[in-house]
Amino acid sequence: MASNGKTPGSDSVVVIGLGRFGGQVADSLIRLGHEVLGIDESAKIVAEWSEKLTHVVQADATDDDALRQLGVHEFARAIVGIGSNIEASVLTVLALTEAGVPEIWAKAISEKHAKILTAVGAQHVVSPEAAMGERVAHLITSKMIDFIEFDDGFAIAKIRAPIQTHGQTLSQAGLRTRYGITVVGVKRTGHDFDFALPDTVVHPGALLIVAGHTDQVERFAAVT
Repeated sequence: MASNGKTPGSDSVVVIGLGRFGGQVADSLIRLGHEVLGIDESAKIVAEWSEKLTHVVQADATDDDALRQLGVHEFARAIVGIGSNIEASVLTVLALTEAGVPEIWAKAISEKHAKILTAVGAQHVVSPEAAMGERVAHLITSKMIDFIEFDDGFAIAKIRAPIQTHGQTLSQAGLRTRYGITVVGVKRTGHDFDFALPDTVVHPGALLIVAGHTDQVERFAAVT
């Protein structure tokens, strides 16, 4: 990296914009053992992160020369956490693309913003507020304990086992036949997680990890 003469390792990541989203990503990457170069234009934010990240620099990420001097072209992955300033977000992704960073993740605050980020080179665009809003809506309107939906209408959910399955094996309960969902695993309080097998017994109070098309998962959650 240009700032200290070291070349970043393959697990190193540059995170640009250390606000709520970018900061959380950077912190999680550090806990997972990755080296992180953090970049933010705010001196206050840089000072706050100086003891937490591997390297943190105050810089204008829309400036091609500044990014080149910081050696971002040597990183395999970059995350743009800038959200509220759409122009800065787009220009930063464009600068990373022109620098040759092979894998760029970027935060979008709207569908149009997401389309622009993709057009200028971001391979992965995330909309955390929209995704969280969708997830919370599912949790509020159903008996699911947790819910994740993928782009193709496929979902995974954590659901308390319905009374009619108590004491039965998964084969006897026939949930796949009746509801079209697949039970991935079963978890009881105080016991290890069990990957689902036909002879796995569903005990009262157990949690089921189920997968299937979103409408099928929702239909199954309604009976719990």
